[in-house]
Amino acid sequence: MKAAVFREYNKDPTKVVKIEDIDVPKIKSNEVLIKVESAAYNYNDLWAIWGDPVKTPLPHISGSDVAGTVVEIGEDVRKLKVGDRVVSHSNMSCRICEQCTAGREYDCKERTIWGFQTGPLWGGFAQYTHLPEVNVAKLPENVSFEDAAAISMVGMTAWHMLVGRARIIPGQTVLIMGGTSGVGMAGIQIAKLYNCNVIATAGNQQKMDKCLELGADNVVNHREADWYKKVRETTKKEGVDVVFEHIGKNVFPQEVGLLKMGGTLVATGATTGYDSTIDLRFLFFKGTNLLGSTQGTKAELEQVIYWTSKNKLKPLISTTLPFSNMVEGHVMMAGAEQIGKILTNPQKL
Repeated sequence: MKAAVFREYNKDPTKVVKIEDIDVPKIKSNEVLIKVESAAYNYNDLWAIWGDPVKTPLPHISGSDVAGTVVEIGEDVRKLKVGDRVVSHSNMSCRICEQCTAGREYDCKERTIWGFQTGPLWGGFAQYTHLPEVNVAKLPENVSFEDAAAISMVGMTAWHMLVGRARIIPGQTVLIMGGTSGVGMAGIQIAKLYNCNVIATAGNQQKMDKCLELGADNVVNHREADWYKKVRETTKKEGVDVVFEHIGKNVFPQEVGLLKMGGTLVATGATTGYDSTIDLRFLFFKGTNLLGSTQGTKAELEQVIYWTSKNKLKPLISTTLPFSNMVEGHVMMAGAEQIGKILTNPQKL
């Protein structure tokens, strides 16, 4: 089969990611073999290629979001059959520890992100891949492979942030940072599904307009020095109930200052840097909740797929690249100028 493989780390993906012929994987008794019909890019694909902030197994196949068709099942597989349309659940955990059995598999000490930390040669950018049955969810017939791949990880992550961690309720004001990013576009739609008032941010006018199309009630440009003042003006100086954060160092102190009394900031990333500062008075005087969030449960993924099937959640898809030129997607990710998810179809060279 064809797979996108890199055998060393490099800041330039075009120098190391190559389409290679490798063997179709042999599945374990609890696994299924999936013919990959669509695979989506995530920022962790770049981290894997860079070998930073963690060293990923080499040789490596990236890709944490795939949708496709089951073509083989292991002898211990019970709920899936050959021919089923499925999507990956990339949060891999032991399923037997206290955290897992309490429904918190995202807190499992043995947790890994499939396609990022797994390997060697175990990820989604390949014509065939394998996953444990527990890491696969069925797709309704009216959800395309492309939409499933594009919404799966970012939708689950955003759902876990807003519903699982911040526990949003109707009527709250929610600030969605980076509204046209993968998690951002899902965050806007999930907050509106819960009848929240949504303020989104974006880095240029085109992206700001797209946030409004997605359902945001207001939008500001977070690349302007006084962006946070405009957010406060939008709320009539009351502030926001929830901040949906994944940008990091460049905006974190201002985000904390925008929260109402008892407000919540939930963070899942830090693409502009990790070493931030905050005014601690905001933390204790205002009873601020600072929450971390990563990945989500399979049940949360299935909620996202359900609402996608009802046309309440719709991923933004920027482009679909031929597999022979799939490395261009990594270059686009690094530039962060696209609006929406980048996909590739390993079956189409």
